Amino acid sequence: RDCYDQASSIRRRGIALLGPANLIARKVGMSSVHPTPSSARWALLFSAWLIALVSTLGALFSSEIMGLEPCVLCWYQRIAMFPLALMLGIALVPYDARVVRYALPLALAGAAIAAYHTLLVWGLVPKDLVPCGQGPSCAEVKLELLGFITLPLLSLTAFALIVILLWILKSGKSE
Repeated sequence: RDCYDQASSIRRRGIALLGPANLIARKVGMSSVHPTPSSARWALLFSAWLIALVSTLGALFSSEIMGLEPCVLCWYQRIAMFPLALMLGIALVPYDARVVRYALPLALAGAAIAAYHTLLVWGLVPKDLVPCGQGPSCAEVKLELLGFITLPLLSLTAFALIVILLWILKSGKSE
């Protein structure tokens, strides 16, 4: 009897937490307000979040642990990347594909800034077009991996991957 009372109490609290919309939807046999995604769609969103999270942690590691001071363009890229890690993570549970309408423009803006920064570091953009006035130079290579991979290139790669994943999620081709 005791177990039955506890289970019943837990069930009542669970139903109360579902909210009125989900409760009504369940009573009339409709699907839930937050539909269960296909595993492929959830995996796309999870992958985009993981890339954003690793990028955010990498940016914080490079500045706070390694002591590399970010330039103006690096800050702009951080302004685009940091919220992506938060937004995409929140959209995972419960799954909410509507986050694409907010995350995709942010990822595209970050990709554009990262592309400009990469071209600047490679010397393909004239130094007079450098937006950095104070602080570290945006054209200076602070860290280089394998002789050609710079921090702006890593940022561009992360933004490009996130844009591709979100675009696939938006188009619904993963179903």
